[in-house]
Amino acid sequence: MISESTKSRFAREVAKFPADQKQSAVMACLSIVQQELGYVSAESENVVAEYLGMPPIAVHEVTTFYNMYNQAPTGRFKLNVCTNLPCQLRDGAKALKHLEHKLGISMNETTPDGLFTLQQSECLGACADSPVMLVNDRTMCSFMSNDKLDQLVDGLRASHVASVEVK
Repeated sequence: MISESTKSRFAREVAKFPADQKQSAVMACLSIVQQELGYVSAESENVVAEYLGMPPIAVHEVTTFYNMYNQAPTGRFKLNVCTNLPCQLRDGAKALKHLEHKLGISMNETTPDGLFTLQQSECLGACADSPVMLVNDRTMCSFMSNDKLDQLVDGLRASHVASVEVK
């Protein structure tokens, strides 16, 4: 489940806080789990909770609050579309629907080839640039018209094919 090397990484994170505040390392520990497993399972949440001496529900609340923690395996490209009210007013929901149609999946699903997982986000903090989306929790994409969404998906798919051909 969780390797000893992962637990030693936990220890390094916990050491950054006073002994009575080791629970402050919960986000770092969840990130470490995700790096090792690819997602944060209920079982790994329990391991983190036990390690940090906190109730499992408290760890679960952190995992489910932040969209950067995957609660199930995801595709190679995780696409988070903002659907908060300001983005809704500027076509955020339409962008999500367009991607559902283009990818042939619904929100919170992964394409059969394992390339794309489509999710909604409550807020990405870029209301003026909507519709916005986040790719793999790292790359913010703004003003995502249907054409730009198509270009993004096609480009990501092509980059994956090119990387597979190189191997």
